[in-house]
Parts: sequence; C-alpha cells; structure tokens
Amino acid sequence: MLSKRLEEAVNEQIKNEFYSAYLYLAMAAQCEAMNLKGFAHWLKVQAKEEVAHGMRLFDFVNDRGGRVVLRAIEQPPVEYPSLKAMFEAVLEHEKKVTGMIHKLYEMAREEKDYPLMTHLQWFVDEQVEEEKNASEILGYLKMAGEGPGLLVLDARMGERKD
Repeated sequence: MLSKRLEEAVNEQIKNEFYSAYLYLAMAAQCEAMNLKGFAHWLKVQAKEEVAHGMRLFDFVNDRGGRVVLRAIEQPPVEYPSLKAMFEAVLEHEKKVTGMIHKLYEMAREEKDYPLMTHLQWFVDEQVEEEKNASEILGYLKMAGEGPGLLVLDARMGERKD
C-alpha cells in the first residue's frame, strides 16, 4: 500500500506526464503550421510516449491499492520563435522531468517503499534516453540552420517509429 504522501506525489507525476503530452502536441501543432511534417510526427509520437508514461504510473497506483486522482493540466505554450527555440524548450522540459522523477525516487527511498523505487528505476533510465534524444536533435538543428539541411532533418524526423 502506498502512503498518502507518496500517493499524492505519484498523482502529481501522472499530471506532469500528461502535461508533457500536451506540451508536445502543442509543439506538433506549430510544426504542422510551419509545414514541418516530420518534426510534427516526431512530437506526436513523443506525446503518445508521455501518455504511456502517465498510464504506467496510473496502473501502479491502482496495483498498490491507492487512488488515482487526476488533476487539472495547464495549457502549454503554443508558439515558439523558432524550431531551435522549441527544441531548447524540449531539452529543458526533459531536464525538469528528470528532476521530478529523481525527487519522487528520493521520497520513495526515504519511506523505504521498495516497490515504488523499483518501478521508478525504469523512469530514471528512460529520462537518460529522453535527454539524449532532445540534445541530439538540438545539435542537428544547430548544424542544419534554416537552410536545405532543415528539410533533410525534417524527413529524418518523420521516420520515427510509432
């Protein structure tokens, strides 16, 4: 059974994961408007992944006899001055999520909630990949600039598997 404190914290993280999905969908919408279909596809796949992360936590709370209480999700930003600025925001957001996961893991450790610690280890590992991917894309965007390389990169982003 989850303690009330941990149940509250995991419910907050569920909200954070769903916010991430909203954020990436808002970014995908801007990419669609910019006719960057590959980037839009990549971001929509990322949004689906974030929903799956939220559902992992949702199921965990239920499996542990807790109660999921969904919280309001704030509206994400809807406009970025450039694609580079957008992916700088992606990287910063993923770093923020990493901090949230680490804080939740630390709370579980303090309470000696070993099942939660084990469950969160997957998220700890996942965040390494999330930050790496965002950082790599940002690096590619810096190299490509606004020229023809951007179209090549857009096509590559569209190859991401669902």
